[in-house]
Amino acid sequence: MREIVIEPNQKQRDFFESTAKYTAYGGARGGGKSWAMRMKLILLALNYEGIQILLLRRTLAELRENHLLPMLDLLKGAAVYHAGEKEFRFSNRSRIKLGYCDSENDVLQFQGQAYEVIGLEEATHFTEFQFNALTESNRASGNMKEKFVPRMYFTCNPGGVGHEWVKRRFIDREFRGSEKPDDYRFIKSLVFDNKFIMENNPEYLDALMNLPEARRKAMLYGDWDAFEGAFFPEFDPRRHIIYGDFEIPTDAMRFRALDYGLDMTACLWCACLDDGSIIVYRELYKSNLLLSEAAEEILKATEKGEQIRYTVASPDLWNRRQESGKSGFDIMTAKGLRHLIKADNARIAGWRVVREYLKCGSSFGGEPRVKILSRCKNLVRCLPLLRFDEKVREDAAGTPHEITHAPEALRYALMSRQPKTAPPRKIFTGSIYAFDGFKKQNGGDFKDFLAY
Repeated sequence: MREIVIEPNQKQRDFFESTAKYTAYGGARGGGKSWAMRMKLILLALNYEGIQILLLRRTLAELRENHLLPMLDLLKGAAVYHAGEKEFRFSNRSRIKLGYCDSENDVLQFQGQAYEVIGLEEATHFTEFQFNALTESNRASGNMKEKFVPRMYFTCNPGGVGHEWVKRRFIDREFRGSEKPDDYRFIKSLVFDNKFIMENNPEYLDALMNLPEARRKAMLYGDWDAFEGAFFPEFDPRRHIIYGDFEIPTDAMRFRALDYGLDMTACLWCACLDDGSIIVYRELYKSNLLLSEAAEEILKATEKGEQIRYTVASPDLWNRRQESGKSGFDIMTAKGLRHLIKADNARIAGWRVVREYLKCGSSFGGEPRVKILSRCKNLVRCLPLLRFDEKVREDAAGTPHEITHAPEALRYALMSRQPKTAPPRKIFTGSIYAFDGFKKQNGGDFKDFLAY
């Protein structure tokens, strides 16, 4: 068998030796996290006969670059890679399976499976829902002869969609319900601990030093309080979610907001109350729908006799498809979805409007201007998961893409209730000869010329 020689630093050695139920390693850039995770799982596979191990990253591209390619090189002669199952099989019946969870529900593919060890690379890129779902698969597989207590290993940096759940458990050590403090261990590692980088690529330290202050504190020093958290810190389930039944007034103006994509159709039903506040009272959240199917699903979800004034949708729905020559607007209208209007898609201005509606204002008796019925589970789930875009400070991040659809629909909805300002009036100062030239080239009347 091929000999594998490793030289871990002290922090990596601590990670290798940890037997806590949940061990997190890292906290900053350049600490050698991926190498530590990869070698930890390989050591377990080599030393425990029949152990079943699952290694996950958020996307397939990250999985391939950070783990698959290095492991293919490292494990030659020690394990056989089966590409169809994306797993390394060892002669002692141990197995390391590689997986990814690009969308929220991808994690459900592992339900019913059993792994003594699960490794989550860049754990803050996973949602708390995904973490909780994976704990159900972290159990004895029945494939091992010796006793082994199942456990999970994490690598992580501050920030990301999972910032809060990781920080609460491993950094703040605030435990809830049946969570036990002794089950959680955090090993902090910085770039200064990585001897290889410090000796061979010291310029990387300069790159981290040049980051904006908040990000520098997080990525260089592992400061979990410096990193921006939720995009909407105003969101408070106690104030913004209506639990139980809520009767929409019969005279309330109702409308829909639609964010369409083949990966997900997100449609919200909204009602305007007399005081100007908005109630989101129903949602459709379904993937892999063609435009015609999405229109049918929206109409099916609308109650008989329900008066919907309009449906505001992303402007790209009006773009004509090259293959058919028809736009999404044409297709949906043909299916009976009437009164579609283009959304104002100004992102930063739109998020500001959402923030204003979420804010508890004195003019509304200390209550927010938008509330959501608890049955709108995906909007309630996704809204607090939005994070800041790392490059555009006032915009929301576009990844993970799965969580953006319902908040985008809410942005369209609230922007549609903003007062419209009239465009500046054009004053004609040219000559009639200019109009003659325009008419010869473009046709049309004098109004068209003024608009031109």
